[in-house]
Amino acid sequence: MSSELLRVEDLRVEYLTATGRVRVVDDVSFTLRRGEVLGLAGESGSGKTTIALAILRLLKAPAAITGGRVLFEGRDLLDLGEVELRRLRGRRIALVTQSAMNALNPVLTIGEQLADAVIEHERVTRFRALERARAQLEVVGIDPDRVRSYPHELSGGMRQRVVIAMALALSPALVLMDEPTTALDVIVQRELLGQITKLRDERGFSILFISHDLSLLLELCTRIGVLYAGRLVESAAARTLTYRPKHPYTDALLRCFPGLQGPPGPPPRLVGIGGAPPDPRDPPPGCRFHPRCASSVDLCRAAAPALTTVAADHDVACHRMRS
Repeated sequence: MSSELLRVEDLRVEYLTATGRVRVVDDVSFTLRRGEVLGLAGESGSGKTTIALAILRLLKAPAAITGGRVLFEGRDLLDLGEVELRRLRGRRIALVTQSAMNALNPVLTIGEQLADAVIEHERVTRFRALERARAQLEVVGIDPDRVRSYPHELSGGMRQRVVIAMALALSPALVLMDEPTTALDVIVQRELLGQITKLRDERGFSILFISHDLSLLLELCTRIGVLYAGRLVESAAARTLTYRPKHPYTDALLRCFPGLQGPPGPPPRLVGIGGAPPDPRDPPPGCRFHPRCASSVDLCRAAAPALTTVAADHDVACHRMRS
């Protein structure tokens, strides 16, 4: 069996507006191996969530996938019909959304919602599905009797665990996690990340973990892809990005948060990234990061750099790497 579970090739997503096309994901390519945790990092608007929704074909108009392939277990998801996609969603690929309160139905109990996810894909009685729901809550550290609770009766951390339980109910091969810890305090966030890691180790599923928090991804992920303005600018092992980032944007992101370990003495001064991401309706020519990059040269303003392999499993889109 191939170690490759998911391959995204030259994915392109555009918003089809009355004034023209706005490209928000621009020829993005990456692979995800079985049992791996791949992170996608970048500022808001970089295209992270759009990529996850495109993989599951959940984008709504005016967004449209206008190019590329999404190969999951060797099949191109962009060629599947709606019936085939419904069979695959939840069973083989699951999604954990950013806001658990919005993902859960406020007028149904937790147990009903978990049971519905099972009944949608398996021929089981509602009683058996509710028993599965109780067991699934226990897996994520929630009292099984909470099947009778409504979403508003749970804390934010518990609701997020419920969404994770729902995603894992059918033992999918791939779980897409879109900022699952953003609204949680750091203590609950740490507990939830520990639970995710434990479940992944036990069940062997792969994770595509999306976050703007690069420090979190460096702890959790095997490899990380860094997005800027809809383009992948660097991809490498987490350890490589920690100590040997090559793209100026990745390096700037790393300087925005304190290190978890370091030499004794005062911590280094944190430095923010000046400016703002470009408007997708009018991106700058050449490298899209060049207006904010202290290392840019004339070539950066004239031509977009291609994503180039600079070392084993390390790709960078920067003209400096070839100068």
